[in-house]
Amino acid sequence: MPDHKQNTPPNERTLGEQIRLVIEQLPADTVSLGEILDLVGREGMLLLVAFLTLVFMVPVSIPGVSTIFGAAILLIGISRMFGRTLWLPKRFKERALPADKLRAALQKGLVWIPRLEKISKPHRMSAMASGSFVNRINDAALILGALLLMAPFGFIPFSNTVPGIALLFLAVGLIQRDGAAVLLGHLANLASIVYFGVLIGGGGVLIQNLLQNQG
Repeated sequence: MPDHKQNTPPNERTLGEQIRLVIEQLPADTVSLGEILDLVGREGMLLLVAFLTLVFMVPVSIPGVSTIFGAAILLIGISRMFGRTLWLPKRFKERALPADKLRAALQKGLVWIPRLEKISKPHRMSAMASGSFVNRINDAALILGALLLMAPFGFIPFSNTVPGIALLFLAVGLIQRDGAAVLLGHLANLASIVYFGVLIGGGGVLIQNLLQNQG
C-alpha cells in the first residue's frame, strides 16, 4: 500500500514529513553529506540545517559528524549571507558515515520537529525573520551556531546539544517566518557561549589548582 505522505505534493508536506521522507530514503550501509544534499535538494538549505541538527538532539557518538555537519551549516550560512550557491569541499561531501547510526539518531531527534511545529506560528513577530538587514543578522547567527557546534568539546555533555537547539530554532523560525522561534535561536546561541565560557573558565581553574598542588 503506497504511503500517502510520499504522494503528497512537497509544498503541502509539513516540515516533519519532509524530514521523515529524507530519513527513509537514506542508503542502507553508508551515507555521505553529498547524498543527503541530493535527497533534500539544494533549494532547501534551511531544511538541510534542520535535518543536520537533529542528530545532536540525542546523546549519540558518531565520529566526525559534528565537524562535517557543522561545516556544512557554516557554508550554508555563508552562502545565504552572500547570496551564493552552496559549495561543499569534496572531502566533506564524500566522507562516508554509518547510515544505521545516523538513521537511528535522526529518528530519535525527529520528535523535536512536531513539538516545534505545534508551538511555532508562521509570520509571528515577522520583523525578526524578514528584511535585508535582519536576514544578515540571522545568517550570521547560523554561522555562529555552526562554529559553536564545531567547537572541540564533543566529549562534554550538551556541548553539541545546546548549539544544535539554537540552529534548529533558527532554521524552523526562518522556514516558518516565526520571529519568536528565531529569537529563541539567538538566545540559545548566547546560552552556548556562556556554557562554553564556564567550561573554559572551570578548566583553567582546575589546571591552575593542579599546578599549585604539584608545586
